[in-house]
Amino acid sequence: MPGRLGLSCMLAAVLLMAGCASRSPTNAPVEDRGTFGARPTPGAVDPGNVKQLPGFENAGKPGYYTVKPGDTMIRIGLENGQNWRDIVRWNNLENPNIIEVGQVLRVVPPTNENPLVVTRPVSPGSAPASSTAPAQAASAAKPASAPANASPAPAATGGDEDIAWIWPAQGPMVAGFDEAKNKGLDISGKAGDAVVASADGRVVYAGAGLRGYGNLVILKHNNTFLTAYAHNQTLLVKEDQNVKKGQKIAEMGNSDADRVKLHFEIRRQGKPVDPAKYLPAK
Repeated sequence: MPGRLGLSCMLAAVLLMAGCASRSPTNAPVEDRGTFGARPTPGAVDPGNVKQLPGFENAGKPGYYTVKPGDTMIRIGLENGQNWRDIVRWNNLENPNIIEVGQVLRVVPPTNENPLVVTRPVSPGSAPASSTAPAQAASAAKPASAPANASPAPAATGGDEDIAWIWPAQGPMVAGFDEAKNKGLDISGKAGDAVVASADGRVVYAGAGLRGYGNLVILKHNNTFLTAYAHNQTLLVKEDQNVKKGQKIAEMGNSDADRVKLHFEIRRQGKPVDPAKYLPAK
């Protein structure tokens, strides 16, 4: 009897365990954050977690620019015919060194702000404003005065297009304009040769923060035209300084270039145009 009783107890225990094992566990409830009854798709991105970059709502609109890989504020200003400092101000950027690919920036003045028109040449003895460009600037000497034989530019009478340009250097041209390969003219010379302003303007950049240009000066002449003077060995002007046509602004060099030369660009509303069509015949 004891043996049969023990066997019965063992059999009852086995049947009890089998019954427990046949029951499914109860899953915890799933919180549905989407449409009622919808199931999340594996690997789908939650739109609520996607980072929206500043200005995304203006992408593609006229007067706005979407940041591309390799962009800097200096390049964005040059490509859009604006002073990079103005773009920083229009977009309330705290640090001009920090921009993100895909970020959308205003590159035209707000409707309540009049764009800067350069008409006043630098006054004798005025001190240039210090440069605070986001990239490290090249060493600059004290500003040079305008050459004695340089006549002041006449007052503009025909709007932004009416500029009497002069050649920025006296050497022979060694490379012409090519929209795809060379966005300006290359003028040869000796290290230290004078580089002069091609027209009255204001310095909107003086430094070495734009790759491929070396020690660079950018002048804004009016709301339409910028000029760029690249590969200098010495810069003689600083940002926010007004200069006269014919004033020496730099000395020719080979910074970020394979030879001594001046690379000169004219930009019309940010787009490079052939300087030979604007400069007088030599």
